[in-house]
Amino acid sequence: MNTTPPDSIIAKAPHTQYPIQDLIRKRWSARAFANRPIEADTLNTLFEAATWAASSMNEQPWVYLYAHRSDSENFSRFFDCLMTGNQLWAKDAAVLVLALARKTFAKNGNPNRHALHDVGSANTTLLLEAAAHDIYGHMMGGFVMEKTVETFSLTEDYEPACFLALGYLGDPDALQEPFRERELAGRSRKPLNEIAFRGGLPQ
Repeated sequence: MNTTPPDSIIAKAPHTQYPIQDLIRKRWSARAFANRPIEADTLNTLFEAATWAASSMNEQPWVYLYAHRSDSENFSRFFDCLMTGNQLWAKDAAVLVLALARKTFAKNGNPNRHALHDVGSANTTLLLEAAAHDIYGHMMGGFVMEKTVETFSLTEDYEPACFLALGYLGDPDALQEPFRERELAGRSRKPLNEIAFRGGLPQ
């Protein structure tokens, strides 16, 4: 049995200034997905993880809609909301997910200005749990808002935050360019001296 990691995993191993946890190192936004389904219980485990994310007033304003690729009719509804550039590779995802933010607090109807932030927190928690199961996810802001609202009959109280493509890692050579090149490219981040400042912003 070949235990050599795929080239894409090797390329994505981050070089960090300080040590970080393995699941954080492992998570990255893949585009090449294997032809392998995500079992219902496993997907529910990812959603369960998302429920334990931090949120303002413990509101938990996230709502997830999803479709397995094996459910072609429903999968197409999600797929058709994506912009063309994302459709080229997201077609191979095992599951497509739409993450929604409920914009008001349930207890009083007041606006929740932290809703999108908190959905992002839940999404990250979901993706870290996914990484523990060797499932990779790619969040997409490239979708048609009006079509999404219409397709899923969303009321004013729900804002689409992003779509997610989920799946087990596939072969980067199956991707069109420029996606194959991006799949095999190394990762980098801004240095800490550009994002963290003691006491206040630099003058």
